[in-house]
Amino acid sequence: MAKEVRSKGAIQPFVAGEDGDEGGGNELGRSVIEALRQFGTPSVPEPRGRIFTVTIIGQIEGHVQLPPQNKTTKYEHLLPQFVAAGQNPQIEGILILLNTVGGDVEAGLAIAEMVASCGKPSVALVLGGGHSIGVPIAVAADYSFIAETATMTIHPIRLNGLIIGVPQTFEYIEKMHERIVRFVTRHSRISPEKFKELMFKTGELTTDVGTNLSGPEAVEVGLIDAVGGLKDALAKLDDLIRQRKGGPEKRGEGGEGEAGGSDGDGRKA
Repeated sequence: MAKEVRSKGAIQPFVAGEDGDEGGGNELGRSVIEALRQFGTPSVPEPRGRIFTVTIIGQIEGHVQLPPQNKTTKYEHLLPQFVAAGQNPQIEGILILLNTVGGDVEAGLAIAEMVASCGKPSVALVLGGGHSIGVPIAVAADYSFIAETATMTIHPIRLNGLIIGVPQTFEYIEKMHERIVRFVTRHSRISPEKFKELMFKTGELTTDVGTNLSGPEAVEVGLIDAVGGLKDALAKLDDLIRQRKGGPEKRGEGGEGEAGGSDGDGRKA
């Protein structure tokens, strides 16, 4: 029996397939079912074509595949998207949405390097959490926002699996720390000394070494540029796009703590 499906203002028949598959043979029906499975709604608003949105969600997966019950962001999925966005003249800016617990160090740094070098104006928005290796990704954008209720955890790296108990192992870990510290301090206003102090702080996390920062605290130490939400992030991205085109910057639309500013290319001062 045919049902009616609304799509873009028009009513079209939704026909069940002969083998009982929902929407079999009907492209519209299949797209509706897929949207329901993926997003919980039969229709998803189409984003503006000039803004490319990247989501960093759950755990950042590296060279080892994580268990199926883990919600992951796969870096091998994101890297080609940044390449395509950088080559697409219709895409004028990139919005990065983060709610991640962290994950693989090298995969996270690879994503952060792609954000920093994509060649398009970029704004990051931390929602919920931007923990661990999510910190370099957040600061890699031209400008960063964090929700007032969001948090960021800074801690030393961890190693899984077989570890050889020799001095070279600890030297390797120290070099990994230096890679992260250099990247974060180069793309934010926090000093290397302050970042290391937060990373190796004891007595704050009950079962770990490090620091948990709220949204306003992350701005106060210079890690994130401003406290704000989606409206602030989109307004700032529009400003960066306008600056790239040579137009004047709009004033008074940024989030709290926006005194850091940016240079002519949108980079942090």
